[in-house]
Formats: sequence, structure tokens, C-alpha cells
Amino acid sequence: MATRALSPAKIMQLGVGFWGSKALLSAIELGLFTVLARGPRDAETLRLQLGLHPRSARDFFDALVALGMLRRTGTRYANTPETALFLDRNKSSYVGGILEMANARLYRFWGSLTDGLRTGNAQNEAKTGEDFFGTLYADPQRLEGFLKAMTGLSLGSARVIAKKFPWKRYRTFVDVGCAQGGVAVELALAHKHLTGRGTDLRVVQPVFEAYARARGVDSRVRFVPGDFFKEPLPHADVIIMGHILHDWNLDDKMMLLRKAYAALPSKGALIVHEALIDDDRKTNAFGLLMSLNMLIETHGGFDFTGADCRKWMKEAGFSRTKVEALTGPDGMVVGYK
Repeated sequence: MATRALSPAKIMQLGVGFWGSKALLSAIELGLFTVLARGPRDAETLRLQLGLHPRSARDFFDALVALGMLRRTGTRYANTPETALFLDRNKSSYVGGILEMANARLYRFWGSLTDGLRTGNAQNEAKTGEDFFGTLYADPQRLEGFLKAMTGLSLGSARVIAKKFPWKRYRTFVDVGCAQGGVAVELALAHKHLTGRGTDLRVVQPVFEAYARARGVDSRVRFVPGDFFKEPLPHADVIIMGHILHDWNLDDKMMLLRKAYAALPSKGALIVHEALIDDDRKTNAFGLLMSLNMLIETHGGFDFTGADCRKWMKEAGFSRTKVEALTGPDGMVVGYK
């Protein structure tokens, strides 16, 4: 009986996978996909427009072709349908904000993953005594960039939540830790009967209100300043927490779930959406790597399975729970009061 020949190819591909990641991140940093949104370019024209040295520009462009991020017809390069839609900075569908942050910050911090695994300590700015989020929230320009990045992270899931959840049964919602307002705006655009609020720290308010106004839903979506650690959550038929719970340790997770339960009416619902780890903890690599990213970025945060979240919701008082897939690695857990 023939045996399958073993090969190190998969190991090697994963081991140097950061090569491809950095090529994509540098392309986003350079604005390559936004330049190509204006039309195909030959290598020399594209090189000059991006300000690149001639030595490796062609290799760079062709590597992106091989990685499926660009197309080349003859000598001319163009965006793929995906990069045209999601990596052109001039489109509302742009998701590159989170990748810009990954390039500027996370890429170097992940170089200290081994230290984090050995110590259990965050490996971001906190390692050198800096307060990233304190500094971020004190700088309006940087904060706006960060909040836009959060929209890019949540936009796909927001559109699926707008379709999958039975919104006809409800009239009001609150998005907790709303950032720029990506989720709230998508829900309002999809369901004209809904009115919603986003709650976050007060400094977020002008960014949220400008985005809601630009998308034409500011008459139905408004901002409520608040600190969910210090204050009760605003009341609504549906409360949404997207990429919030994973930032915190288990005690804080339970505190937030209990606050959500208290703020809901009878038969109200809580939607938690995250990169949920599969219950067997074997297949959703993105969710598991996101949890490692919480090690890098937070003092106690971690990601979790749908089963974990359902258990916590039951402990917080919710009578019925369910898990549904969203888009890519993301899923939502819904708890009903």
C-alpha cells in the first residue's frame, strides 16, 4: 500500500507567510490600489507614481499578482474585483483602515509574541510604559483614523446582521462601543423603521455624527456619550456589542453582559458579534489568532467560542440563545431576555 509522501511545503509557506502579509500591507501604505482605481498602469508608470526605486518594483508588483491581489494583462497592472472594492481609499467599502493599523503597529508588536506567551503580558505600547489608547483618544486626527479602521473591520458583518436578524420585531437599538458608527448606519440604511443610538466615549461624538450625516441617517441615528464601565447602558429593544467583549477579562465580560440584560425590555435581544472561535477550537484560525492578538494588545482580553458566550449569557439571565455565522470568520451570538 502506497504511503503519501510527506513534504515540508506547507510548513515553509506558513513560516514565511509574513512575506506576503508585508507585501500587501506595504501596497496599502503606498496607496497602490487607490492609484490603480483610476485605471491600469504599466510597471514603469506605476513605479513612478508610487515613488519606488527601480530595483525591486517589478518583483513587488508581480508578487502581488501571484498573491491574487493584482491582475496583469500584458504589461499593464490592474486591481482585482476584491481589491478594487475593498482597498480603494475613496470608496465607502474600504476596509484598509484596519490593515493600515496592522502595518503601523501590530506588525512590529507581533514580533514579541514569544515574550507575551512566556509572561502573559501585553506587547504593545504598554510594554514601554506608553498608553496607546490614552494617547489615541487625545489626538483627534489619529482617533478618526482608528475609528474608520473599526468600521472596516465590522462593515461586512454589519450588513449580514442587517439581513439575518429579525429586525421587523423591534424598533430601537443601541450599539455599545460604536466607534465611527459603521454598524448603526448599516442597520438604519437597511431598515427605515429603526431608530438607533451609538454609545462610546464623548470624544468619539463628532466622528460618529459626521459619518451618520454623510450616510444620510442622522435623523434616526444619534450619539449618546458614555463609559460602559462607569454607567448603565442605554435602554433599547436590541443591544449590540461588536468586537467589544474580547477586549476584556472574564469578570469584565460578565459585567457587560449583565448590564446589557438590565438595559433590555422583556423579549429584548443582545447581539454579540466577534471572530468567534469554533466550538472544537480546530478550524477558525482567524478567531484563534485574534485571541493571540488580544494577548498582544490587552491586559486580560481573549476571544471565545459561541458555546462560551452562550454559557455566559445564560449566567447573566438570558432565557434563550443562539449562534449564527456572519461573514468570513465572524459570527454572532444572540441572547433573548
